[in-house]
Amino acid sequence: MDHDRTAGTATVTPQPPAPAPSDAPTGPLLRAWGLDARRDRLTELLAGGLRAHPVRPVHDRALWDAVDRPTVAAFRLRGELDLEEPWPQPLTSHYARYLRDGNRTAYEDQVARRQERLSRAAVLATATGEERWLDEVADGVVLLCEQSSWCWPAHDEGLRIHGWALPPEGSPSLDLGAAEVVGQLAWIDHTLGAALDDHAPGVRERLRAEARTRVLRPFVDRRDWHWLRQDGWAHNWNPWIHGHVLVAALALLDEPDERAEAVEHAIAGLDQFLDTLPTDGSSDEGYTSWWNGAGRALEALEVLAHASGGVLDASTVPVVRETVRFPHRMQLGGDWYLDVADSPARPPRDQAWHVLHRWAQTLDDEQVRLHAASYREPGLPSVTERAGLGRALQGLADPAWRDAHREHPPLERDVWLPQTQLVVTRERLGSARGLCVTVKGGHNGEHDNHNDVGSVVIAVDGVPLVVDAGQPTYTAATFGAERFTLWTMQSSWHNVPEPAWTTQGTGARYRARDVRVTPGEDTTRVVLDLSEAYDLPGATGVRTVVLDRRRRCVTVEDAWDLGRDRHPGGAGAALADAASTVDGDGTHADPDAAGRTDEGSPAGLRVHYLLAGEVSAERGGVVTRPASGGRGVRLTWDPETVVATTTVRLLDDPLLAGVWGERLTRLELTLTEPAAGAARAVARAGRRTRTAPDEATSRMIRVVAQAIR
Repeated sequence: MDHDRTAGTATVTPQPPAPAPSDAPTGPLLRAWGLDARRDRLTELLAGGLRAHPVRPVHDRALWDAVDRPTVAAFRLRGELDLEEPWPQPLTSHYARYLRDGNRTAYEDQVARRQERLSRAAVLATATGEERWLDEVADGVVLLCEQSSWCWPAHDEGLRIHGWALPPEGSPSLDLGAAEVVGQLAWIDHTLGAALDDHAPGVRERLRAEARTRVLRPFVDRRDWHWLRQDGWAHNWNPWIHGHVLVAALALLDEPDERAEAVEHAIAGLDQFLDTLPTDGSSDEGYTSWWNGAGRALEALEVLAHASGGVLDASTVPVVRETVRFPHRMQLGGDWYLDVADSPARPPRDQAWHVLHRWAQTLDDEQVRLHAASYREPGLPSVTERAGLGRALQGLADPAWRDAHREHPPLERDVWLPQTQLVVTRERLGSARGLCVTVKGGHNGEHDNHNDVGSVVIAVDGVPLVVDAGQPTYTAATFGAERFTLWTMQSSWHNVPEPAWTTQGTGARYRARDVRVTPGEDTTRVVLDLSEAYDLPGATGVRTVVLDRRRRCVTVEDAWDLGRDRHPGGAGAALADAASTVDGDGTHADPDAAGRTDEGSPAGLRVHYLLAGEVSAERGGVVTRPASGGRGVRLTWDPETVVATTTVRLLDDPLLAGVWGERLTRLELTLTEPAAGAARAVARAGRRTRTAPDEATSRMIRVVAQAIR
C-alpha cells in the first residue's frame, strides 16, 4: 500500500469561504506566535525562503557526501533499473475508471510510480552530484508539468460537476495529489534548481509556472476548498496540503509579499488543525492517518522554524508536545498497531521516523526517541522514496538519524486517551510479551468511521488475533453514500455486541457514555455504557473489559437490560455448530436498512469477535493461532447459555490480504437463555435508569481470553 494515498474525503459539500487569517479565530499557534505570524512580519522573517533549511542545494557537497551510504546505494540500485524502463504513463482510460466503475488505483498507482521514479532520480542527483541523473530529473519534471491534472480523479471537482472523464482545463482542483506534486517540485527546485538551469535551461521556469497556475494561485485566490472547513472538523487533508503549499511558497515564490501572503494562509490553516486536535494528542483517524495529519503538521512546523530563524517555534505548544507521543501509544508490538478508522493493523515500516526522532530531541522526550529509533537499522536504508521526496531528503540530511542505532520501543503499560476514548493496556511495561487489549469508545461520527463503538482488539506477544479488519482498498464507494454497505465498515464485522439483533447507528449521536478506566498493578478495568450506540429506546447496555495480570487473562463482559417491550428468548440451539463461508463481496446475516435481522427473538443478545489466523473450535471455546507461528489465544464462554457459529470471510482485497492472509473468521456468540447475574452486571455500571435492571429482561455474555502455546 502507498501510505501517502490512504486518505479520502467524505461526500464534498460547499463550504463558506474561509475568513482572512487576520479575522480567523486563533488557535495554539497564533496564540503562541502573535504578530510574528502576520503578513507584514512574515515578509521580513521569511526573506531567505528555504535557504536556512538543513536540506541544502546540491552544490553543498560537505552535506551530501556525508549522507548514509547504504541508503544511497539502495536508491542507486532502483534508479539504475528505472533507466531501463519507460516512464509510467497515467492515461485518460485510467482516469475514467473512477467514473465508470469506481476504481481509484488504476490512475493513482501510475501517478505514484511516476512520482517515486522522479524522487529516486532527484535523490541520486543531489546525493551523488552525478550529472547523468539530471536528465532523468528533467524528464520527470516535464512529464508532471504536461500531466493533464495533478488532482486524483476521486477528488476532481470538475469530474463531479461535469461528469467528464477528463479534468476541465483552467479549473485545477487542489487536493492531496496536487499538493504532493507541488511539494515534490518545490524540493527539486530548492536542491537542483541551479543545476537544472545549467543542464536543461527552461525546465525550472516551466516548473514554477505550472506550480503557480495549478496550486499557489488557487490556494490564495480560492478560500472555499472543502478541506478549509471552519466548523471544527479539520481532518488530515488540512496539514497534508498546507505543509506542501508552505514548502512551495518558500521555494518557488520570490516576491516577498506574495510569499508572505501564501505562508500566512498556510499558518492559519495549520493553526486551525492544531486547534481541533484533541489536547491529549490523539487522532480519531488512527495511527496511519496520523502520519499524514499531525505528522505532516510537525514537518511543516519544522520548516517554519528554520525559515524564520527560530522565531516561529512551536515546541512550547502543549498539543504539539502531546501528539508526538501518539504513535508509540498505539503500538501493540513490533510492526502491529491499533488500527481504528481507516488504518491498517500492520502499516508500512517506511514512515518518516526521522521526523519523530528530531522532535524527540527538540522536546527531550526519551520515549518518543526510543520508538523512532526502534525503526532505525544501520546498514539498511534510513529513508525511502515511498514517503515522498521531501521526507527522503530531510531524513538523508539529518546526521542524528544517520547515526541512530536500533532501540527497544517504550511500550507503555497503560494508555488512556480520554478525548478519543482509546485504551491500550498490556501485561508488562516495556514488553510485548503476553496479552495486550485495546478498547475504543468514542462515537460513530468520527473521521473515517467504522461504526465500532466499544470494539476491542486482543493481541498475544504483540500480534493481534482478535482484530479489526482495518482499511480496505479505496473505491468510489468508500467515501460516498455506499460506505456502510462495505462489510469492513459495519458494526456486525467488528468486535461489538448486537443486542436485540440490532447493529450500531451512524453519526455522532451513536456513542459510548460514562467511560471509566481504572488502571492498577494487578488489573486494568474499562467500563463503557454502549446504550446510545444503538437505536434501542429503553435498553441499557454495558461492556466491561478487564486485563487481569495475575491470572493472565482478558475478560469481556456484555450485559444488557433490553426492557419489558422485548420478551425473553433467543435464537436457540438451531444455531449451534453452524458455520458458513462468504467471499470477499458476500454477506452473511447482515442487517437490513433498519439495522435488524429477522432471526430470533427481539430480546436476544449476540456478540461478534473477528479472528485472524488458524481457527479451531472446541466445546465452549475457540483457539486461534498466528499463521506465521507463535503463541495463540483461547476464547472461552459458558456453553450452557451460549451457542457459537462462525463465518469465514475470504479476502480478495489486496490491502486486507496483505495484512491478514487469505481469510478472517467471525465468531458469533448467541445467548440461548438468560445468564445469572446479568441484571447485577448492568446495575454495577452505575448508569442512571428510570427503573432497576430486571433479571427477566437482562442478558449477559462473558468471554475470557488467555494466551496459549
